[in-house]
Amino acid sequence: MLKQWDNNHDYHSFANSEQVRVTHLSLALDVDFEAKQLAGQVELQLDFIDEKTTELWLDTRDLIIEAVYGNGEQQLEFSIDKHDTTLGQRLNIQLSAGIRSVTIGYRTSVNAQGLQWLTPQQTSGKTLPFLFSQSQPINARSWIPLQDTPKARITFDAIITAPKGMRVVMSALNDAEAELTGKFTFDMEKPMPTHLLAIAVGELAFAKLGPRTGVYAEPEVVATAASEFEDTESMVEVAESLLGPYPWGRYDMIVLPPSFPFGGMENPRLAFMTPTLIAGDKSLVSTVAHELAHSWTGNLVSNATWRDLWLNEGFTTYFTNRIVEAVYGKELAELELVLENGRLQEAIASTAMNAQTLPANMQTQDPNEAFNRFTYDKASMFVHDLEKRLGREAFDKFLYQYVQAFAFEAITTETFVSYAKQTLLREHADKITEAELLEWIYGEGMPSWYMEPKSSSLDKVVMALRAFDDGASATSLMTQGWRVHHWQYFLTHLPTELSQDALTELDKAFNFTQSTNAEIACDWFRVAIRNDYQAVLEAVTAYLVKIGRGKFVKPLYAELIKAGFKTQAQQIYAKARDGYHPSIVVMLDQQLL
Repeated sequence: MLKQWDNNHDYHSFANSEQVRVTHLSLALDVDFEAKQLAGQVELQLDFIDEKTTELWLDTRDLIIEAVYGNGEQQLEFSIDKHDTTLGQRLNIQLSAGIRSVTIGYRTSVNAQGLQWLTPQQTSGKTLPFLFSQSQPINARSWIPLQDTPKARITFDAIITAPKGMRVVMSALNDAEAELTGKFTFDMEKPMPTHLLAIAVGELAFAKLGPRTGVYAEPEVVATAASEFEDTESMVEVAESLLGPYPWGRYDMIVLPPSFPFGGMENPRLAFMTPTLIAGDKSLVSTVAHELAHSWTGNLVSNATWRDLWLNEGFTTYFTNRIVEAVYGKELAELELVLENGRLQEAIASTAMNAQTLPANMQTQDPNEAFNRFTYDKASMFVHDLEKRLGREAFDKFLYQYVQAFAFEAITTETFVSYAKQTLLREHADKITEAELLEWIYGEGMPSWYMEPKSSSLDKVVMALRAFDDGASATSLMTQGWRVHHWQYFLTHLPTELSQDALTELDKAFNFTQSTNAEIACDWFRVAIRNDYQAVLEAVTAYLVKIGRGKFVKPLYAELIKAGFKTQAQQIYAKARDGYHPSIVVMLDQQLL
């Protein structure tokens, strides 16, 4: 018998947020690079939903809890439960009558999964160390004791002390002119999910992009980052035209060192970006658009649990495509949609059917597994289908009203379905039925009526692939004027099996092994590895040691193992492991150690 899940419950949090809810955090932390530790205290403001509640349950992972006080002065009893591999530990605090705030003195562990401490040698400048966080999905609990669930939105303020000469930035209002005295103050007055709590500390410069946009990065990187991301203000304006005024005041970004495990992270007021986006030709800046789009779908309207992640990522992936179309043109938007479908089809072929629904039924698993092609790309195709059925004007009206209806709220899949029944299905009964809506959301695989997106811009790539397959030389292929996306399509649609001569010819003609574009390099390495083209192994090693982005490193290690290069993969990993983010290390250790 299938287990009946409570779809309103967050199975990835210990917190009793339905009885008492933390509404505001006040952080006071010291940054200690030598100990690789944050130390200090957090004050939690409490809102009692059930006034009879006598305990506060919080999420922690590997934190050293030193003392707990009620209303700032009364010492409170607490206990810490047994460690759970995925969820960490529950912190139980006994509450007495009249307690409206709890202050916790604590220190982080050197093993904190949400923090990465880099040595000076792991930075661009090579002179100062660097710290950055990654809280999503459930790593905020490794650097702050809190109710680590997207259901419980919080505001926060912070006082952070760091070594003089270093800059601290957070997912709050940042002052690019703040003097580097070692003390920084922050305020986030808008309620946000806890997985958007973020901090970075290092040698950081700032470049202005527009009236409310800018980019932080190491001094050696900031100029190229500013050039690459110069269209950000235009993206904000396009996004506002679709979903209403930008709700967070400023949209700044920070380009982190290469070990950052994601393409981007939508922390409000300070989106985190990987340096692998800096290709020199703006070909990969759709990630900037994606993180910006999250400002509405994800940060403003949030998933209530990690099962509901598709509400964040599906709408955001769709919204990204709309921004790209408006700023860079229809051709690029179509190309990206085709590549998105390609990733989805690859996942469909290798994923169990019962895992191909929009809700990520990972209630007993690591919520990191929810970040897959179904919560992103299948969900995006669903939203594109809605647009196609309703027509863009009518769909844009629905999307705008949906975002406004749930602004600053966390919702479940079932909340969305209920809302769609009351609005979408009533107003557009001739365009979509309830059965079709539910098939998209809860059905396994793709609906029978799904038509894969196409782009006439790829006709020339298809012709080149056919010609090469028919024996034409690589140098004779008509590739002039190809975008990065054309090359990606070419590489991912090459025959599964290629001869050493064919691989050598391709590499000599197009210099794939030495590509400075991280996307092209990764796609080529996968082709080369599966065909035992050992000429790439030195470049693959250098790539995996330099870059820590999960999108690239996870499939490359998997490809190496699958192709019989497990020993080489383990040797590469031994060199690279110290430079990877803890969240990536946890996953790769299982494969490689």
